[in-house]
Amino acid sequence: MSPPNPHVNAQLRQLIYYNLDCNLLRNALFLAGRLHAYEPRSSEAACLLALCHLRLGQLKAAYDASRSSGSRGTHLGCTYVFAQACLGLERYGDGITALERNKSVWMARNSWNKHTETKRQHLPDAAAVYCLQGKLWQAHNDTNKAIECYAESLKLNPFMWDAFLGLCDLGVNVRVPNIFKMTPEMMNGVTGSFNEETPLGILDESPPSVSSGLFNNQPPQANDPFSISKNRINGESRVNLGSSALFEKLNGSTSLATPIGNTGGLDFNDLETPTVPGVVAATTMWQNPSTTAAETTAVEPPIAAPKKMRTLQGLGMDFSMDAPKMKSSTFKSRIRTETDDSDVTTVHGTSTSFSGIMDRKRTISGQVAPSKPTSSAAQMISDVQDPGAPQRRSVRLFNQIRPQSSKFSSSTGSIGSKEGRELRKAKATGTKGRTAHGSTVGRVVSGNRKHGDSSEMDGKDIRPNTSIYSSSTLPITHPKPAVNDKVKEYESLQWLLDLFTKLGSGYFALSHYQCQDALQIFNSITPSQKETPWVLAQIGRALFEQASYADAEKYFARIKMIAPSRLDDMELYSTVLWHLKSEIDLAFLAHEIIDIDRQSPQAWCAIGNSFSLQRDHDQALKCFKRATQLDPKFAYAFTLQGHEHIANEEYDKALAAYRSSIAAESRHYNAWYGLGRVFEKQGKHDVAEQHYRTAASINPTNAVLVCCIGVVLEKMKNPKAALLQYTRSCDLAPKSALSRFKKARVLMALQEPHMALAELKVLKDIAPDEANVHFLLGRVYKILRQKANAIKHFTTALNLDPKASHYIKEAMEQMEEEDDEDGLMTQ
Repeated sequence: MSPPNPHVNAQLRQLIYYNLDCNLLRNALFLAGRLHAYEPRSSEAACLLALCHLRLGQLKAAYDASRSSGSRGTHLGCTYVFAQACLGLERYGDGITALERNKSVWMARNSWNKHTETKRQHLPDAAAVYCLQGKLWQAHNDTNKAIECYAESLKLNPFMWDAFLGLCDLGVNVRVPNIFKMTPEMMNGVTGSFNEETPLGILDESPPSVSSGLFNNQPPQANDPFSISKNRINGESRVNLGSSALFEKLNGSTSLATPIGNTGGLDFNDLETPTVPGVVAATTMWQNPSTTAAETTAVEPPIAAPKKMRTLQGLGMDFSMDAPKMKSSTFKSRIRTETDDSDVTTVHGTSTSFSGIMDRKRTISGQVAPSKPTSSAAQMISDVQDPGAPQRRSVRLFNQIRPQSSKFSSSTGSIGSKEGRELRKAKATGTKGRTAHGSTVGRVVSGNRKHGDSSEMDGKDIRPNTSIYSSSTLPITHPKPAVNDKVKEYESLQWLLDLFTKLGSGYFALSHYQCQDALQIFNSITPSQKETPWVLAQIGRALFEQASYADAEKYFARIKMIAPSRLDDMELYSTVLWHLKSEIDLAFLAHEIIDIDRQSPQAWCAIGNSFSLQRDHDQALKCFKRATQLDPKFAYAFTLQGHEHIANEEYDKALAAYRSSIAAESRHYNAWYGLGRVFEKQGKHDVAEQHYRTAASINPTNAVLVCCIGVVLEKMKNPKAALLQYTRSCDLAPKSALSRFKKARVLMALQEPHMALAELKVLKDIAPDEANVHFLLGRVYKILRQKANAIKHFTTALNLDPKASHYIKEAMEQMEEEDDEDGLMTQ
């Protein structure tokens, strides 16, 4: 069998990535199957096939496709896809083992600042792998190792938000400002000193970009279908050229290469370059950053006179301007190596003129042809350039990038206005012209032009000039860094880190149930960021935890207006409406969510809450069970299921549901509270107290949990300890009617009527229409011998709750009997 053709391999990979980027997953899967059949032993082909299966949600197929290379850790891409499939299939041990075996490959990788609109890294870096490994350890119930992986991920990349959420959900105490700060890689990337060479010498696929070259000079990546790159085929290093030929045919140009500055220490002159008609040799692509795509349109024999150019930065190129478009001609042209000595070049706002104009020959268009620079000038020119850069074989420079000088700015407009015009032929005066494969363009540098004089330029022959050299002198200018761009990049990074710090601080406070702090932080965010579904959902959740259901409902309703199809946190919204007894709104919400996605657990939770509000607990249970079937890790659905079992007095089933919720999420305090309720109803007060305290340790700011501890202690005949819990509950929630009522009742049992009266007066303002409050006030006034006030509150309680008239009248009769006894004793 003949060895695989690298050109076919490159074209298939190009098509696969194209379809993946366009989200045409079925097309990508079909093409990945062709690539895998063409190279059945290739790990990269297996990786692409597994990746397509993974994005289609076919976890078992992705697991099988990547198992051969992924489980052994021989290919990073296969290992990463394999671990993701293991996470979805709950085979956590296999995924962890595979990542550990491949650790020497990914541990030193860092892809920071390597992803732009025109380039990307298809293989994950250490931060991404650590985050995935943390998820696997967390699902494997090894909290300590999960925390270590999440922490390492955030050290490498503070924008790894998923790792931060994992730490918060595990209840780890972190200092948020110390997480979201500049890393050394970020600082080096801003200053332009960060070496972006991949640690293993593997060049990932990414189309090179001119704009990205300002701060990171990176070689072309291996799997990019539109750039010449190094490819590994059967253990042999080759140069991939086939895809460039296709791109030339599609776009009418001979190359798409862009300036590449750093070759990563590789000597590309020693590479074997297969000769393909119409394809540029690899060595012409690895040139100085000043080389543009047009410079590689003609391949010249090695005997051509070399010429070195200065870098783009030194010539002050403006990368934000569009390049003038010119129609390339098909005739053979001669190559000029001479430049005009009388032209003026502006370098970062400094213009320099040169003398020594000699006699010139004229071209066909009547322009003065430039002369050859002398050997001394050529030597000075070579000194300007970096001594480590390869020599030039072409002088077609800056045909796609407009300089910043006023001369070129004025001439660019005339070039753009004559777009599509075929360039004029020009004869060379010195050396014989060389021809090359593909279309080439003869270039003539216009002479005898003053700096800034644009009125005398001939629009037909105007070309962006290079530096002008004199036969005697050549001032050396040092390139200035793009300070403004670097400052802007630094400021943008700092702004993002500040935003992440605020969002992270708010989420951290909320995950530790410091709801008031979380509300203050989220409200301090700029309005544009605050009015987003995620931030509004966190504010609504904080209000929900504070039992401010009316305020929480406003924020959740705002979310439905901004993002009508959002499903996250809608189960909390349905519970808020359940507490507010809004049957119509709750039913409408349930219908809305079920229309959006019938397979979402949030939809079935909303429907279950609607049935629960209608006292149809059996139907509610069916809905909650359906939610847990759709997502076995959805802890809140198990908790709601347990509440319904308690309503049906099915305590054993309730215990099973709450335990399933804790298994899905150990810090779900609602499930611990549910277990305490079940044991309390079964009369196991000591066990109930233990579970209530566990729930309170997770959420120490919840007044209801603290109050439940007090209730259990009161039933265990420990009123003083219960009073401490009630007092703490009132401090946490001053407007909590239940906590204050129980506190007043314990004070009466402890023979503290005056303190009880003070609490009841506050409680009367909180709940003026509560019959039990007025009945207890009547009893306190009865103890204090204030008969008029006692009768007043007893009567009010009787009017508010006629069903309790028997107890109220009995208390009033006892008060009259005590008065009669007191009267007899005084006689």
